[in-house]
Amino acid sequence: MTKKVLITDTILRDAHQSQAATRMRLDEMLPACDMLDKVGYYSLECWGGATFDACLRFLNEDPWDRLRQLRKALPNTKLQMLLRGQNLLGYKHYADDVVDMFVKKSIDNGIDIIRIFDALNDLRNIERSVKACKQYNGIAECAISYTKSPVHTTEYFVDLAAKMVDMGADTICIKDMANLLLPYDAFELVSRLKARISVPVHLHTHNTTGTGDMTYLKAIEAGVDIVDTALSPLGNGTSQPATEPLVASLMGTPYDTGLDLELLNRISKHFSKVAKRLADDGILDPKVLKVDTNTLIYQVPGGMLSNLINQLKQAGKEEMLPEVLAEVPRVREDFGYPPLVTPTSQIVGTQAVFNVISGERYKMVTKESKGLLRGEYGRLPGQVNSEVRRKCIGDAEIITCRPADALEPEYDKYRSQIKEYMEQEEDVLSYALFPQVAMNFFKQRQAARYGLNTEFSNKEKGVQPV
Repeated sequence: MTKKVLITDTILRDAHQSQAATRMRLDEMLPACDMLDKVGYYSLECWGGATFDACLRFLNEDPWDRLRQLRKALPNTKLQMLLRGQNLLGYKHYADDVVDMFVKKSIDNGIDIIRIFDALNDLRNIERSVKACKQYNGIAECAISYTKSPVHTTEYFVDLAAKMVDMGADTICIKDMANLLLPYDAFELVSRLKARISVPVHLHTHNTTGTGDMTYLKAIEAGVDIVDTALSPLGNGTSQPATEPLVASLMGTPYDTGLDLELLNRISKHFSKVAKRLADDGILDPKVLKVDTNTLIYQVPGGMLSNLINQLKQAGKEEMLPEVLAEVPRVREDFGYPPLVTPTSQIVGTQAVFNVISGERYKMVTKESKGLLRGEYGRLPGQVNSEVRRKCIGDAEIITCRPADALEPEYDKYRSQIKEYMEQEEDVLSYALFPQVAMNFFKQRQAARYGLNTEFSNKEKGVQPV
């Protein structure tokens, strides 16, 4: 049985996050929205991920205002966001009252579909987000963080998806953040999922290793319902496979998307200008379009590789990159095979660097590595190396409960801390996620309102990829 394939376009979020550090501005999005709204996409991914941080930190934009304006400009298209479960869009676990309010306000301001995932595939870390999404009438798309290890078998992922459906997932997404899912593996996984679960299956990959288009074709043959693509000016490479070639390839087949290639071409002309601006500003590096097979060998995603190189440069040890790349899989095995996605990619990568440059494994242990081994981030997928754990954290107690169960309600505390600057309820959530960055933004906003000339002090700070 064959059927029309649905498309989610990532041009307004993951495309520029993957290639240009999430620096596309709202004024570069809005002129294309009328055309985007006519395409007939399943959805447009336009919010979440690193967009929230980048809006506040670099672009002097209110992310909530961005969402409201996109909602107004795209009245006929479902808007989608990426949410990291109990981490929301920040880098720690938040209390349930903050999670509930963040999900509510995301939907109130225009989000239809929330893609919810956890770096460790610990379902306890997404259950509250899923419950809130359903409560406020959003579409809950639960995402499997795809990776490869002795633990992460096809059966593991199929069972995980079935549990997500039992939890209330409206859609299951295979989130292949490092482009590790190869074409025939995709065919097997999608086939098994379609045989086991009744909700639609959505596949997300990148083209970092050059296999993304082939992976999509095999997944489509296996019955995948929806795939993520990015319009060609910001497609391929570290981004998603380009939209137009896939649409053209499926034309006249039983999988025909029904999308108008000429309309897509007109929209791409607009985003070609945006891509040129990003390149002229030195933000879009041509290197992001090159095939990088390091990911297939070491399972090191492109963003993680850049971080490793930068850390070695700072230590004056660039020549040690081969040893660090070889050490990453060993650290990952010691830590119970966590998928390498934020924050675990940074934790494992930094520990690998320390192990190599110190000359002794686990002589220096980061606070984050200790937290991961203690269970602060959730349940690790595989068996942890007990000797490594003992060397890193001694006899410290291992957290076995849902990590957020240890957190007291905190929304009212955040609200009281910003009462001097608060202009909307959503400001509390911006502050909860990024206290210093949001406060700088609030002060700048207030100064602009009263005609004061102050420099926006967030611009020189770095942004962590999601």
